[in-house]
Amino acid sequence: MRIYTNQEKTYLLTPSNTKRIVFFLISDFFLSLFTLYSAYLLRFNFDIPNEFLTPFIDIAIIFISLKLFFIYHYKNYSIIWRFYGLEEAKKLFFALLLTYGTIALIYIIIPSLFSPFPRSVIIIDLLLSLIFLGGLRLFKRILLGMNTSHEKLNPTLLIGISANTTNLIKSMLETSNDYYPVEIIALQEKNHNMIGSNLNNIRISSIREIPALIKQKFITAAIIDGSLPNTYVREAYKILTDSGIRNIKRSSLLSDGKETITSLSVEELLARHPKDLDTDTIKKFIYEKSILITGAGGSIGSEISLQCHQFGAKKLILIDHSEYNLYQIGEKIPNAALHLCTITDYDVVNQIIKGANADIIIHAAAYKHVPLCETNMHTAIMNNIIGSQNIINSAIANNVSKIVIISTDKAVRPTNVMGATKRIVELYAQNVDPRNSEIVSVRFGNVLGSSGSVIPKFKAQIEAGGPITLTHPEVTRYFMLISEACQLVLQAAAIARGGELFILDMGESVKIVDLAQTMIRLYASQPIEIIYTGLRPGEKLYEELLINDSEQKTSYESIMIAGSTHYPIEELKEDIKKLSESTNIIEALQKIVPEFQPSGT
Repeated sequence: MRIYTNQEKTYLLTPSNTKRIVFFLISDFFLSLFTLYSAYLLRFNFDIPNEFLTPFIDIAIIFISLKLFFIYHYKNYSIIWRFYGLEEAKKLFFALLLTYGTIALIYIIIPSLFSPFPRSVIIIDLLLSLIFLGGLRLFKRILLGMNTSHEKLNPTLLIGISANTTNLIKSMLETSNDYYPVEIIALQEKNHNMIGSNLNNIRISSIREIPALIKQKFITAAIIDGSLPNTYVREAYKILTDSGIRNIKRSSLLSDGKETITSLSVEELLARHPKDLDTDTIKKFIYEKSILITGAGGSIGSEISLQCHQFGAKKLILIDHSEYNLYQIGEKIPNAALHLCTITDYDVVNQIIKGANADIIIHAAAYKHVPLCETNMHTAIMNNIIGSQNIINSAIANNVSKIVIISTDKAVRPTNVMGATKRIVELYAQNVDPRNSEIVSVRFGNVLGSSGSVIPKFKAQIEAGGPITLTHPEVTRYFMLISEACQLVLQAAAIARGGELFILDMGESVKIVDLAQTMIRLYASQPIEIIYTGLRPGEKLYEELLINDSEQKTSYESIMIAGSTHYPIEELKEDIKKLSESTNIIEALQKIVPEFQPSGT
């Protein structure tokens, strides 16, 4: 007697699509044999003449073969029992109707094939098959319903087709979850020729059919293919939510090749994925280098630190003035050298840079919150301008090969102090004598997931029941995933030769009111009001990147170079010195950045 291991027992007891099909085939075979023999018994009042029993086996083979074929054709064997409903019962009815219609046709064309055969058996067997085959499925469905009444059974649309769709369907059918695939939606043009066909016994439809399918098939959920471009994701999401679907998930491929289902986030809806991320170029730039990062505990700095660690930096020297932020990034990169200091102290900064012997410095430290910089102008100037001067001057003095300055879209025709300070840093980086260093600046817009993002604020307001507060209905911003923005920064730095001001293509700008409405649809369980509070000091309606004014393109579509601005360096240094001592900060800023127009002026 064979003894099964625990692993084998688990496999034998675990439901799977293959086991389900085998069980149905065997069950339907014996039930069909039983119903046919019972039809004979009923026809002959339980006394079947011998001459009718002689061809019984041949007739049974024909009946059962046709029945199993048509039931399989109508995909009644790939259905999970706990989702068996009216649609599946209708398919079984049509399969049996077609079976016995075909048998009747064969009997008319070749009557000798069945001779002798009582014709009324066709009708009796049809009725018995409906009762017993349908009853088996219904009985199992009732049993499962009694045992899992607490579960939410979600007939689900699969949005998008990729190489992983088959794996996702298999995973959904063979594992215990609350999602049952009933239809696939082909979004990409390359898959439009598949509309009307089947994939893993599931019909493929077009995006235009989504509203009708939701009503016809009582669909309550949707899973969007995680590999789809965001334009498709946003289009499908809008149609789904407009049709009343709130349970929207995404699929993604795990490292072991399996598909997983996770919640769809607003970051994924907004993100613009650059097509030309070149990780090979980034790795060559970072690998085995000593890299010093300022503002390493902030949103951008911490992500850049992690990217450098992942790309094989030999040594990381991390600077931040926030003890907690520096501690957090230190926990993620245990081997990094941590320095708690302010960049406004040149002697301290110079001592760190001199001792670091860094190949690359990435300067991400800055005050970025617009309203706070408006009300703390002198502090913003000291940190953003004087601090950046200290980093650049010390790096040049210590022959650091490459200095990368993180800038912002708010430096373009600034309307606030923060943007004006960042523009001055760009001017300094472009005009200072680099000596043996290459100095580059990289300008980009908002990143999703940063500490200053509106998304955490909106989430908190939604969780509190609202309202969402928004400054103006026409405010727009650029957005990019923080990880991808940081990779593009490193990619731009890798191709830099010194003196460039790079601009990252952030895609299309997003209306913040549209973002708020999307988040309400995604996260709210009740109606949430949006109220407008008016633009804050220094806030723009529209941010700019000056992509159209870029002087030249690079080998990467997502990275461009802005035209340089000449400013005699000694004059700039003197103007910065006067700015740091000025009592009229706005006027002093405008002296250096003439295009600076404070909001409200």
